[in-house]
Amino acid sequence: MNKSSELRSGLKLVVFDCDGVLIDSEGPSCRKVAEYARSLGIKVSDKEAFSRYAGNTIAQTVSSFEKELGHSLPPETVPQMRHMLVEFLKSGVDPIDGAFDLLEDLKKHHIPFSVGSNSSIVEMEAKFGHTKMDRLIPKDRIFSANDMGCHKPDPGVYLHAAQQEGVTPEETIVIEDSDTGAEAVRRAGMSCLLLRDHNHSLPSYWPVPHFVHITSLSEVMPLLLPKLAPGVTH
Repeated sequence: MNKSSELRSGLKLVVFDCDGVLIDSEGPSCRKVAEYARSLGIKVSDKEAFSRYAGNTIAQTVSSFEKELGHSLPPETVPQMRHMLVEFLKSGVDPIDGAFDLLEDLKKHHIPFSVGSNSSIVEMEAKFGHTKMDRLIPKDRIFSANDMGCHKPDPGVYLHAAQQEGVTPEETIVIEDSDTGAEAVRRAGMSCLLLRDHNHSLPSYWPVPHFVHITSLSEVMPLLLPKLAPGVTH
């Protein structure tokens, strides 16, 4: 683990990204998107699709298709892709290792948490419903940057999550996995645990104050508990 920085003390809220942090959907979703892209005549392998499309909203992905093709796609392309992915996500994804244990630990310690993702609410409901994670995550604490119109790296979804909990950015820590998401956290002025294995390089803007690299969700609680504000856990 590369602890190039220390988390802030006084933390009161944990915010999760969804894909790649709670739900192992980035790989399967990108392969499905690659399949769709190839049907449009775009030459992209499943492996290339991850670097091209991971972390993007559907609208952003369709824009990249149009740029590659050199022409606009029909206006129904975005809703068609969303429907395709939602149906796929109802049965095609699994939880990230350690996600259930971490959510249960946060609940046991009465530590507030929410979710902030580029995915739409409909997509997240499909993922959380299929994995049964919806029993642990309150619906009113699931926030969509896509539905808010402030896609990451815009920090809006994370700032909104903090505002809804009545805490400041400095009192918030986000668990992210993508460069785009981590940049949103950086712009929000929050602490971050960046989840990725050692084979995946760190962002070009690394190191960042109050950002810590982890390779497993099992590392979260030992890092988090000493940094909580007094009275948060009991």
